[in-house]
Amino acid sequence: MSVIGDMLSSYGGPHKVVARHLAMGPREDRALAILMAGCVLLFVSSWPYNARVAHFEGVDIGPLIGGSLFGLLFLAPLGFYLIAAIVSLVLGLFGWTGGAYASRLALFWALLASSPLILLHGLTRGFLGPGMQEQIVGLIWFVVFMWFWMSGLFQAGKDAA
Repeated sequence: MSVIGDMLSSYGGPHKVVARHLAMGPREDRALAILMAGCVLLFVSSWPYNARVAHFEGVDIGPLIGGSLFGLLFLAPLGFYLIAAIVSLVLGLFGWTGGAYASRLALFWALLASSPLILLHGLTRGFLGPGMQEQIVGLIWFVVFMWFWMSGLFQAGKDAA
C-alpha cells in the first residue's frame, strides 16, 4: 500500500499498518525513511510560525528557518532514535518482546501518520499565534500520536510473542 494510503488506514486501525510493516521484515532503511519523512513534515510545519515571528518581531526569517532545519532534520532524528531505544529497554524489563526495531518502527510510524495534524498545528500556530486554539490542536495531535504509538507497540509485542 502507498504511504498516504497507510497514513489514512492508520486513522482506522494503526495496529494493522504497523503489523503490515513488521511483516515485511526488519529494514532499517525503511524505518529511517519513515522517520526522515516525519521530520521533514515537522520542519515544514514550523514555517508559518517562523514567518509570523519574523514579521511581528522584524527579524530576518533565514536564521529562524535555518535553526528549524538544523533542529528538526539533524537533531530530532537522533532524539527519536534515543527515545525508541529507551522505550524498548524499559518495556523489555517488563517482559515486552517486540525488540528494538519494532520500537523504532512504532514510534517513527506514529510520527509520520500523525503528520497531517502536525501540519494543521503549524498552520494554527502561524496564523492565529499562541493561544487556546493552538493548544487544542496540539492536544488533538498529541492524543492521536500517542494512540498510534501505543497501538504500534502493543501490536509489535503481540507479533513477537
